[in-house]
Order: sequence, then C-alpha cells, then structure tokens
Amino acid sequence: MKSIKVILLVLACIITIPASAQFRWGPRIGTEVTAMRFDKSVFNSENRAGFTGGLMCEFTVPVINLGFDLSVMYVHRVSQSNVTTDGGNADDNALVSSSRFKNRDYIEIPLNLKYKIGLPIVGKLVCPYIFTGPSFSVLTSKRAITDAYKNKAFDVAWNFGAGVQLFNHLQVGASYGIGLNKTVEFTGVASNTKPIEGKNNYWTITAAWLF
Repeated sequence: MKSIKVILLVLACIITIPASAQFRWGPRIGTEVTAMRFDKSVFNSENRAGFTGGLMCEFTVPVINLGFDLSVMYVHRVSQSNVTTDGGNADDNALVSSSRFKNRDYIEIPLNLKYKIGLPIVGKLVCPYIFTGPSFSVLTSKRAITDAYKNKAFDVAWNFGAGVQLFNHLQVGASYGIGLNKTVEFTGVASNTKPIEGKNNYWTITAAWLF
C-alpha cells in the first residue's frame, strides 16, 4: 500500500510540475576554443577556434528561477600539437604533419543546472544566469593520429559558465569546460614513441534563441 502511495505521489509531481514550469527550445550556435592540455611537455599545444551548432531545450521552475538546459550539438574542435614521430617536440627532427590533430568532430550533449538571477523591473529585458554541469561527447571523425597515437571515442568534461538572457528569448553565454578523461591515448604500435595522453580544456561561446 505504501508503494502505491509513493508511485501516485511521483506521478502527481510529474503531472503538476510541467504545468507551472516553463519549457522552451530552440537553435543554438557558437564557437569553441580548444586548448589540449597534455601530461607531458613533448606536446606544445596552441588554441584554435572551432564551431558548434545544434538544438537546446530549457526547463525552468518559476519563482525560484532554477532549472536545467539540455543540448545536442555538433562540435568541430580544432587544436594543433607539435608532435614528432619519435615522441619528441618541434625542435627535434621528423615532425609529423599536425593537420590530423587540428580537426576532430563530436556529437556533444551538455546538461547544465541553471540559475537565473531575476532583476526587478528589467527582468523581462535582461536576465543574467549562471550554470554548471557535465558534457558528454562522442567522436565522429577518425580516431587515428599517428601509428602510435589515436583519439579516444568518448570525451567527458565539466562546464562552468555564465550568460545573459535578452528580451526573454535570446541567450548569450560563455563557459569553460574541464576535461575529465584522457582524449588522446598511446597505442604502443611504434617502438620509439612515448606514452603521452592528453585532456581537452576549452572555452565555448554560444547564442541560443528559445521559443
């Protein structure tokens, strides 16, 4: 009997919350600046600008202005690393073409807890917000980098960001993603290379229009 009451309570919550909450969705586009941070100094990484685009939905509970947003994004990440065939740096010989490091494509799903800071009088026109949450990315481009290194198929990061909502529809935000897993792995195929693995840290600036 108690279990039935619990089930009925959960169903009631599911039914009543959307009635008072605000659910919106719309397109989201932006740019991403990726800095690959490696755990060995033989990689010299530089920031490069990529792009991202997709769809976003937002769920907000009125009064407390707390909710979450979920996006499904295509991400083109660009980075350059001066790695050599023998695991040395750019000062050594036999520099590998870095073009294969520059282009990596992902399907990214960020899920953020979002708090909107309500402002009196102008809240409908300008509304700042902060957010944080995990991001899950699946590699869609090729994994191979060299005979000794390859990109991992799955990337996890944690985002921290802030933004502003304008005219109750346009949201412009910036976030910093901290890579939680190693995205480049050493395959051990070549005998003269060093086991180097790296993580993605990146800035993302996006604009979304929510209906």
